[in-house]
Amino acid sequence: MPSTGGVKIGSTYDEARTRKVNAEAEIAELELAKIRGDLVIADDVVTAWEDVLSAAKAKFMSIPTKAAPITAAETEAGVCQKILEDLVHEALEEFSNYDPKISATGVSKGASKESNEDAKTPAKTKRKSVGRPRKTAGLSK
Repeated sequence: MPSTGGVKIGSTYDEARTRKVNAEAEIAELELAKIRGDLVIADDVVTAWEDVLSAAKAKFMSIPTKAAPITAAETEAGVCQKILEDLVHEALEEFSNYDPKISATGVSKGASKESNEDAKTPAKTKRKSVGRPRKTAGLSK
C-alpha cells in the first residue's frame, strides 16, 4: 500500500491538496497555451478592438474634411457622389490593411524583448550644427 505521509485518504486535507495540484496543473496548461499563442488575454483583445475602432473613427471623420474642398466646386450630384464613394472606399481599403498589433511607432504593443531583437536600431546622429554660424562677440571700435 502506498504511503500517504500520515494523511488519511479521503480527508479534507487530502481533498484540498488534490484541488491545489489540479489548479496548478490547469494554470501551467493555460500558461503553455498563452506561450503557444492559442490563448489571449481579454484585456489585450479589448485594447486591440479599441485601437481598431478609434483608427476607423479617425479615418471616417477625415472624409468630410477631404471631400469639402473637392465637392464644393462641383455642380452635378453624380460627380459629388463618385468623389464621396472614392473617399469611403479609400478609407475602407486602409482600414482593411490595419494591423492593431503595430502601434504608431511601428513597435508591437505586446512585443516582448525577444521579438524585437531583429528590429533595426536608428542610425547614429551626426552632431553638426545646422544653419548660419553664430556671430562672434567682439569689441567694436
